[in-house]
Order: sequence, then C-alpha cells, then structure tokens
Amino acid sequence: MERRHFFPLQVKHSNIYIPKLPRTRTTHTYCTVSHSPTHHHSSQSTLSPMENQAKRSKQSSSSSGSRRSLKRKLDEDFEDDRKVSSHEDLAPEVRTQVEILESTFSSTEADRASAKRAIHVLSELAKNEEIVNVVVDCGAVPALVKHLQVPSLGIEGDGGEMPYEHEVEKGSAFTLGLLAIKPEHQQLIVDAGALPHLVDLLKRHRNAQNSRAVNGVIRRAADAITNLAHENSSIKSRVRIEGGIPPLVELLEFVDSKVQRAAAGALRTLAFKNDENKNQIVECNALPILILMLRSEDTAIHYEAVGVIGNLVHSSPHIKKDVLLAGALQPVIGLLSSSCSESQREAALLLGQFAATDTDCKIHIVQRGAVPPLIEMLESPDAQLREMSAFALGRLAQDTHNQAGIAHCGGIIPLLKLLDSKNGSLQHNAAFALYGLADNEDNVADLVKVGGVQMLQDGEFIVQPTRDCVAKTLKRLEEKIHGRVLGYLLYLMRVGEKVIQKRVALALAHLCSPDDQKTIFIDNNGLELLLELLESTNLKHQRDGSVALCKLANKASSLSPIDAAPPSPTPQVYLGEQYVNNSTLSDVTFLVEGKRFYAHRICLLASSDAFRAMFDGGYRERDAKDIEIPNIPWNVFELMMRYIYTGSVDVNMDVAQDLLRAADQYLLEGLKRLCEYAIAQDISVENVSLMFELSEAFNALSLRNACILFILEKFDKLSVMPWYSHLIQRILPETRTYFVRALTRPIQADL
Repeated sequence: MERRHFFPLQVKHSNIYIPKLPRTRTTHTYCTVSHSPTHHHSSQSTLSPMENQAKRSKQSSSSSGSRRSLKRKLDEDFEDDRKVSSHEDLAPEVRTQVEILESTFSSTEADRASAKRAIHVLSELAKNEEIVNVVVDCGAVPALVKHLQVPSLGIEGDGGEMPYEHEVEKGSAFTLGLLAIKPEHQQLIVDAGALPHLVDLLKRHRNAQNSRAVNGVIRRAADAITNLAHENSSIKSRVRIEGGIPPLVELLEFVDSKVQRAAAGALRTLAFKNDENKNQIVECNALPILILMLRSEDTAIHYEAVGVIGNLVHSSPHIKKDVLLAGALQPVIGLLSSSCSESQREAALLLGQFAATDTDCKIHIVQRGAVPPLIEMLESPDAQLREMSAFALGRLAQDTHNQAGIAHCGGIIPLLKLLDSKNGSLQHNAAFALYGLADNEDNVADLVKVGGVQMLQDGEFIVQPTRDCVAKTLKRLEEKIHGRVLGYLLYLMRVGEKVIQKRVALALAHLCSPDDQKTIFIDNNGLELLLELLESTNLKHQRDGSVALCKLANKASSLSPIDAAPPSPTPQVYLGEQYVNNSTLSDVTFLVEGKRFYAHRICLLASSDAFRAMFDGGYRERDAKDIEIPNIPWNVFELMMRYIYTGSVDVNMDVAQDLLRAADQYLLEGLKRLCEYAIAQDISVENVSLMFELSEAFNALSLRNACILFILEKFDKLSVMPWYSHLIQRILPETRTYFVRALTRPIQADL
C-alpha cells in the first residue's frame, strides 16, 4: 500500500536530496497488506479469517452455543482441505470455489457457510503471489465483489440476524485486497464494481452495534481500498468520487485502534500525489484528529498518523501551513524520541519539510528541542533513520540562528562520518548540512579541529551534486579564514594537542590566503608541523603532508619554478649567430676534441665571471692563442658558445645533462636554467632520485625545486617504492629551505 512514500532520490529540492524509503509489501496483523517498509515491531504474518475467528471465540463468551458449535465444525472441515502440488492443478479447485460463490448468494445459513468456506479457500490461495493470477483468471473477482454485499433476508432471516453476519463480506474484502497486490488486477477489481461496496462497508458501524465482526469488516474494507489505490492515480480519484474519503476520516476516531490504523493507512495512500484527495481530507476536518493520533502511545497509530500528514504536506504549501497552525509541530518533534524507528523516520522527514516553510519555522523547530534527538539519530544503525535526520538537519542548518546550536549539540562529527556512506542521498544530505554549518564562523574551528577539512577533501562522493556541494563548503570555509577565526586557529596551532596542531596546519595550507602564509607557516611554525607529517611512519599522514605542501607551493606561485630562464646577472654582448665559430676577427681559439673553435674575447668576457677570470686573471689561458678544452664534447661546447653569442639555444634531452655540467663549470646561469628546465620535463618516478642527485651535484636550484615538488605531487606512486622513506629524509632539509624562501618572498615578485 502507498502507506507512506518519499520523494525520488534524484529529485533536487532546495539544494538537498529528499530521502526515499523502499516501497515493499509486508503483511501485518492489523491490515491486509502493507506497502510500508516498516513496522518491525508488528507481526509479519496476517491472521487468516479462520485464525481470527478462533481467536475471537476464545475471547468472547457471549456467543451462542450453536454458533460456537458450527465454528468448530467449520474449523475441522478447513483442516481437511486438500493441498495441491502445482498451479495447473489449482485451476479446478479455484473454479469449484467460484461456482460455490456464484450459487450461494443468499441469506440461508447453509449458503452463507458455504460462501464463507469458499472465500477462505480463495484467500489462502491468494496469499501466494504466484497463485494470484490463477485465482483471477478463473473468474474469482466478480464472485468476490458480489459477496461484498449483503443478500436479502429470506425465511431464515426473519428474526433479523444474518448468519455469519459481516464475516462473508469481510472475507471477500480481505481476498480482493490480496488480489490487488498485483497492479494489473487493480483496475479489473474496480471495473467489477468493488469500490461502492467497499465504501458501504466502511459505514457498516453506523447501522450495527460495535462488535469484533463489524470492526473486522470495516478494517478489511479499508485495507482493500489501500491496496487497490496503491500507485494508481485514477483509482485514488475514483475512491474520492465514490465518497470513500469522508467515512475514512470519520473512522480515525473509531474506538477500535486497528480500524483507526487501517483508515489512516488508506488516507495515506489516497493523499499521495493527489491534490484533490488531499484537499478533501483536510476539508473533512481530519487534521485535528490526526494531530491527536500523533500523541498516541500506540506506536502503530502515531506512525500511520505522521504518514498521512507527511503525504498531505508534500508539495502542498497551503496544507503545510494548515498543519502547522493546527498544532502539529510539537507532537511531531516528540515522535523523534519514539520507540518506533518508523515513526522517528517519518517525523524527521516531516520536520525537514516543515523547515522549508520559512525561517521562523526553522527556528521554532530548534527551540522546541528537535536538534538533540536528530543528532542522536545520525548514529543509528538504521540507514534510513540516519538519512532522514541528516535531511532534517540539512534544512535546519540553512538558518544562521541554528548553525551554532547544531554544532554545539555535537552534530559535526556524526555528519562528517556520514560522508563515508555508500548511500548517495544520505551522503549528500550530510554534505548539505555541513555546508550550512560552515556558514557560521563560530563553527569553522570546530570543523578544523576534528579533521573535517581533510574528510571533505578526501571523501569519495557518489554523485556530482554532492561533489559540488563539498566544493562550495570548502570555498565557504576558505572565505572565513581571517580575523578572529584565523587568530583562534593560530592559537590552537600553538597550544593545542599535537594532533589538533597538525589538523589546523593541514587545513590552513588549503584554505588560507597567500597574504597570511608567512604568518601561519613561518612565524607560527606551521611549516614544521607539515614537515613532521612528511616524516611520519603513517602513510595517511605522509600523504596529507605532501598534498598540503603542494597546495602551499601552488598558492605561493612556485609550482613551476623553472618555466623560463632568468635575465642574465650581467649585461650581455651578443655578436650574433654569424660569428659563432667564425675566424673573422677571432682572437682566441679553443681546441675541442682536436678541432679548432674560433671565438672572440670581448663576447666571452661579457658572458660570465669564469671567462673574465680566464682572460683577465693569472691563468695561463690569458695569453694563450689556443686553449684546450679537455672535458666537453664538441657538440656540447658548440651549443654553449652559441648561447654566449646569441643569448638562446634549443636544449634537447640528449645533451641537456652535459650542457648543464658545462654551464655550471663556466658559470652561465641563464644557460644553466635552460638546461634545468629541459631536464625537469623528463623527471619520472623511476629517475627522480637521480635527478635530485644531479641537482645537488651542479647546484641546480631550479631542478632541485622541481624534484621536491614532483616528489610531493606523486606521493601515491612514489610511496610504494622501497627507497621512498630514504628519499624523503634526503630532500627534507632542501624542502624546508625551499618553502622558507617561497613563503618569505614578496608575493609581488611572482608577478
């Protein structure tokens, strides 16, 4: 039955997914078949008419001796019913019972007894969904519909009492409800004329003294209507047209609690996604009694009541307003502490819907004590309960006045834990609630202290809207890292427990402004905290430290430190390409691999301190005509000279390392940077250790920085290498030096 439905998972409303409970069909002692996913506290099997009859016989001593005798006889007969082994064998049995029903529509005791027995056989068969089609195909529906009516009293009924009064009709309604479990049979039953008769049965108590039999037939009629209207919009409307809603509302005040529950279940189904039905239910003055039912100590009653109200207010703002004006808020909040988890779920969802009404309603919900039980529900083993409480808290957290209160009551940690859920809507609702809490600067430090920033960054989020929501939350936190918020975080980073200090440092690496980096990481020791994480034996800590340092380097505009060669430290004189290895006006010759290379002193003197020392100092090369170059290959020397004469050269990987060695030897910083840049493009997981050694050998600062950043960026790939921990220890001093220089350098220097 459409006892209580929730909105589809992927329907987005006010930036939050509204929870959906699975629609399952279970049976209960008080209704025919329920499509409710819950009521675990109830029995999961329906008593057959025979069992109900036996139960009533034990409880009532006022029945006549003849009736008790006849019931015992029928019970014995039912026990002798033969069992059939296959569906094919059942068809003759079903047709036999249908024929009995068609031939026994009279008020005689024999016919009524036969009809009751035939209906019982059909109902037992119909409890098996695999057999339902056989029952329907053999023509049971018209016969059962016929027996929803009371035959005219004959001679035996002159005394005014109908044999098996109400019981045949009850059995027919019960069996039709079972057949209606299959949607394809719903319209067939309605077309056979069942609805008017079922509506009449709802009114039977008006003309008869209340008894178990009367209560039973009313309850089965309500249950049958529920099953017929399940997810069938046209039948829902037909029930209204046939006048079914007023008697159902009237039955909410019935003395028998099972009848109340059945009537509420039918109204819940009829109200779902049917505005005309909703309006008529409200016009019939159902709200006051439904709100009274919310306060019932009978968990099944308040569960049904909150379900009806939930379906009434869904997508109906005017009814939502009426429900609040009728006083529903406090009893719904009270249900959050119910012993019935189903009622708790319904109440949480309903509060989430109420919270969308206006700001005042959000505040009232919190003021009236809803937050503590909602937070407690976040840690329930029931996933749907967690989902609905997160939904409600997400709505409440969009109000400024509520945000600090939810955090103060302990909502942050359980919401963060839900980010690990494999349920997409639960995950999203938790993320949306955290987005609201992050809007209050008083909550920022609390989120940071418990590692919330890392959990938001590391979470594996199932749907894109959740990823978008988390990104907005981190952005919102970033916007608040200044002033007193930053001051308090720095205080925690100085005096808090070590684990909190490191969480603060990690969060600030991701969230702080570049303007505050020096204050945080140099002046307040934040850099050392991150480097300690890098040295940790805990892989997660190492990774967090690496990611944070990368982010810090990126903010310092140092992620690509060797993207271009710097200007030469001394004024350059470029003779031009045409003078490279040209004897014209040459005044010095180099011997490289036995070959002469013609050069010009004036160009060499302007290029570097090494050549100035060679020609102006006390070296023997000063006056030599031919200068031997023993340790540089011809092609490398030619490229070096080409750079000296033109100021540029194309560096390929084949010669980059040899050219770097030559540039370092002759103090050609510009050429050295070009070589470092080319070599850095070839850094890999396999060679980064060798590259770092190369940078140290030739004091290649830019290459060394590139290696450091590569090691930090590629943590996941490098950390599995056996030599990783040794590599980290080697680069640690240089990493510290790099970040100190990067974080103390004026930001404008990068522009």
